[in-house]
Amino acid sequence: MELAPLSVENEGIDFDVGSGDEEEEAAAGAAMESEDYNDDEEFGYDSGERRDLLLSGLDQNHEPCEGMEFESEEAARIFYNSYARRVGFSTRVSVYHRSRRDGAIICRQVVCSRQGFRQARDRERCISNKRQRADTRVGCKAMIMVKKQDSGRWVVSRLIKEHNHELVPPDKVHSLRSHRHVSGPARSLIDTLKAAGIGPSGVMSVLIRESGGINNVGFTTVDCRNYMSGSRQRTRVSGVQQVVDELKRMQAENSSFFYAVEGENENSKRNVFWADADSRMNYNCFGDTVTIDTTYRSNRFRVPFAPFTGLNHHGQPVLFGCALILNESEASYIWLFQTWLAAMSGKHPVSMTTDQDRIIRAAVAHALPKVRHRFCKWSIFREAEEKLAHVYQSHPTFEADFRKCVNMSETASEFDYSWESLLKRYDLVGNEWLQSMYSVRQQWVPLYLRDTFFGEMTVTQGSDTINSFFDGYVNASTAMQVLIKQYEKAVASRHEKEVKADYDTMNTTPVLKTPSPMEKQAASLFTRKIFMKFQEELVETLAITATKLDDTGTVSTYRVVEFGEDHKSYTVSFHIFETIASCSCQMFEFSGIICRHILAVFRVTNVLTLPSHYVLKRWTRNAKSGILVDERSIDLPGNSGDSSAVRFNNLRQEAIKFVEDGSRSVHLYNVAMDALREAGKKVAAAKTKGPVITRVGDMANGRASDVQSSESDQLSSEGEKDKKILELLNEVQIANQRCEVYRAKLFSLLKDMEEQKLKLSIKAQSVRVSLKE
Repeated sequence: MELAPLSVENEGIDFDVGSGDEEEEAAAGAAMESEDYNDDEEFGYDSGERRDLLLSGLDQNHEPCEGMEFESEEAARIFYNSYARRVGFSTRVSVYHRSRRDGAIICRQVVCSRQGFRQARDRERCISNKRQRADTRVGCKAMIMVKKQDSGRWVVSRLIKEHNHELVPPDKVHSLRSHRHVSGPARSLIDTLKAAGIGPSGVMSVLIRESGGINNVGFTTVDCRNYMSGSRQRTRVSGVQQVVDELKRMQAENSSFFYAVEGENENSKRNVFWADADSRMNYNCFGDTVTIDTTYRSNRFRVPFAPFTGLNHHGQPVLFGCALILNESEASYIWLFQTWLAAMSGKHPVSMTTDQDRIIRAAVAHALPKVRHRFCKWSIFREAEEKLAHVYQSHPTFEADFRKCVNMSETASEFDYSWESLLKRYDLVGNEWLQSMYSVRQQWVPLYLRDTFFGEMTVTQGSDTINSFFDGYVNASTAMQVLIKQYEKAVASRHEKEVKADYDTMNTTPVLKTPSPMEKQAASLFTRKIFMKFQEELVETLAITATKLDDTGTVSTYRVVEFGEDHKSYTVSFHIFETIASCSCQMFEFSGIICRHILAVFRVTNVLTLPSHYVLKRWTRNAKSGILVDERSIDLPGNSGDSSAVRFNNLRQEAIKFVEDGSRSVHLYNVAMDALREAGKKVAAAKTKGPVITRVGDMANGRASDVQSSESDQLSSEGEKDKKILELLNEVQIANQRCEVYRAKLFSLLKDMEEQKLKLSIKAQSVRVSLKE
């Protein structure tokens, strides 16, 4: 039976490969080669339409026989595989012969997938693998051999129908490898369902229902999962390039926009980082504490999107840059942190909060060794729900006890005692996950972190929740193709919220709750939200007693107790002359807002205004004043020439400055044009002859060195002036502090005099009464 002529391509039918028959090789009289296909490899068909067309001219129940002719070798393979499906076995491609004349294939064997036996080395490899594979080879002889004729057609030269194993029944034949392929219509439906957020199991349920049974689907759940995984990877590859193209556009519109791509090779494993001018300026103002949000990993986001964020002067999330993390190796994370740091002019933060992932931990230690690294407590509590699911279900009180142990412990001994009690109460003494969390407690339990600034309003709440910058804009269903659009929407929305908070701070007057001049001072300095927190602390001092325990003349120690909590006290050390106090609660060190305990000591020592060192600029109305983006060339990790994007960014920034200077006058314009022409000649020479090295002393016939010397002298003079100004300001500040101390002592003296006067008056009145009697 012949087939109608048709040019065909491989179609998703997975033909396995095995060893051939040595007698057949000798008879063929040609060098016989074998092809070793991976068992999981597909031939890449888009659909089953071509196979159906190839078979349209044949009786579907027709039996193969010697002498049968086909238009092509591919048509013969497809026909034999179709026959195998009806009978109940799987096929794979075996050996072939090549022509000595032109190397074209002239003979092909297609065999039963259970033909031959696995070689010893393959068997040992299967056994050594963690996921052992069953040995399916039983030496079956069933096969078909087709040879190419001079006419170009292919004829069956040998056929063996008998099998030495049981055949698969019709209701299970769809599970055989060569009969499984994801057709075009199925792929379209899978893509649609996947876009709606449905997983492989859900997709298969729909396909089974639409096909009228699993036998008619044509592939298994594993095949569906593999296709969806490959599709996701292909989507990411094209999506990343779209993101990079958008970043190029944004950089063209704003020279302060920065982006970098890890490596130059065009593959799917490239990480991308970018930061706009606002992000870089915000970092200069609020870059003391940074959070890297990698919740995309636990929430199974389609886009591996990780923003660098912090807190602005209103306590709102603020952006310091974004990354696409397609390669989660330690080296790639190190590249990311170093690139981000370079984009932020090399300024290190005080603290950083990340996921507790081992790779991220190692990368932070390498790239930012002096930064205080904290693990996100929110992610740890979430992981606890997974690792200790049986405890959460059987003991409803465990979550509250666990959080209380972590958040409310004031000392290390108190935490250890609560931790041990928790493990014993819920029978978790040997739990490995809890043991691992205890071993790194210094990096996530609040009491060990409160000596470092993290910008949160309370020590105990620290990172219980994540207030993501991109909430409502980037989620699990966001596709790579719309990421930049959603990014721009989120940035615009956050900017509007900051503008609204600035307006409320500048144009509304907060209600004062005390006659304290310190409260009035704070209302004029802090933003609205920060003032509200300060006011809360100040009002609470009315229910606090501060008792002096020790006084060395310069430093006094106080025991501070809140009303109704005599069992819980705080210790405040107060340096009288410098008006510097430290509290055991360490709220100021952690959040940058002075605590009620220090304010209570200020009240009893008559410190009426807030010392300047307790007003952090980052929390004030003028937090952004005097801050500019550093427009110098960005030095990336290693050689800055490693990235064409960075080279482009740096060259353009320098060129823009050159153009702006050259356009100011006709003379400067002519000088600039001459310089550009000379630079063009040097660049052209470098292309053909390699790098050209120019000594600084040779520039402009030696004038550059003279200019550099004069600039150096000028900078030195300006530096001395700045140093002198700083010294004078420091002296003024010390004088003000001493005045505050003297004024406090004067108030204390006047208060004592008033008390003595009152006592004398009472005594005088008593004497008058007694004399009258």
